[in-house]
Amino acid sequence: MSSKPQKKKEVPEENGYASFLDNELRPSSWKDYIGQKAVKDNLQILIRAATERGVPPEHVLFYGPPGLGKTTLAHLVAKETGRAIKITSGPAIERVGDLASILTNLATGDILFIDEIHRLNKTIEEVLYPAMESGVLDIIIGKGPSARTIQLELPAFTLLAATTRVAMISSPLRSRFSGGVFRLEFYTEDEIAEILGRSAKIIGVKVEDNARKEIAGRSRFTPRTANYLLKRARDFAQVEGRPLDKKTVELALKLLGIDEKGLSPSDRKLLEIIADKFGGGPVGLGTLAAALSEEEATIEEFNEPYLLQLGLIERTARGRALTPHAYEHLGKVPPANLQKKLI
Repeated sequence: MSSKPQKKKEVPEENGYASFLDNELRPSSWKDYIGQKAVKDNLQILIRAATERGVPPEHVLFYGPPGLGKTTLAHLVAKETGRAIKITSGPAIERVGDLASILTNLATGDILFIDEIHRLNKTIEEVLYPAMESGVLDIIIGKGPSARTIQLELPAFTLLAATTRVAMISSPLRSRFSGGVFRLEFYTEDEIAEILGRSAKIIGVKVEDNARKEIAGRSRFTPRTANYLLKRARDFAQVEGRPLDKKTVELALKLLGIDEKGLSPSDRKLLEIIADKFGGGPVGLGTLAAALSEEEATIEEFNEPYLLQLGLIERTARGRALTPHAYEHLGKVPPANLQKKLI
């Protein structure tokens, strides 16, 4: 007796599946968005006031280190207003025509989210000013004496933008975010532990409270990193046939090279190079990047914020220098001038 062949289960492509998981973990309501209370409260007032007046909310800029929830906030604003959201990034808008195409395809009340807006070309930035301020798009046709300007009316829209380097945004552009410029702060360990509890339910794993606290303590105060560590600990527990408890988390993170303070191998290498090659510093960023064979931007945007937050390095006018706590963490004896600070 022949049996019907079983239909092969379709498995999403790797990138699509990863994207699916990330979107699933993304909060879909203000209630689910943990932390950043001041920013949330201001946004809710902004949205409610605009809704009562029957107009789109004013333009808003979010800034802060990566992984703190800037994109998630943009999605929540769109959901709260019931409007469509169009997503792009500064580097993706290469020509004025790219921006014109995006803006003219917006419907009234739509949300335009531009990530890493500090990387916008200055020429494109000039075109964005009147679009944000007056709702018009100025297009220059032709060159030389025969050139003429055509002004197109744009539908009322809300620009939400995000950046990790707010200092690189020009003052004229920054001043046009009339809805507010909001800094996202690092999360507390309790907030991260609460986020991990929600994430564990979504991905279908049972994680013990002490394991959540262990991950939270090594998460760099960042939800994105915490969720990454949770998924890797889940993988380790699954393969090894272990419960997702504190010991399992410790073993999984040791395998990843994440120490008890949440420092990655690249963080420790940076500290060790400053200590061993440059006598504890100060050392210039360019010299440090060359010694690490790393990009300056990577050090500034990935390593430094967390190391500064922990008080392991300090930035001086002459460069980066280690603090006594950095030597203590590395198990090294600090120079004589720093030993007094440990007493």
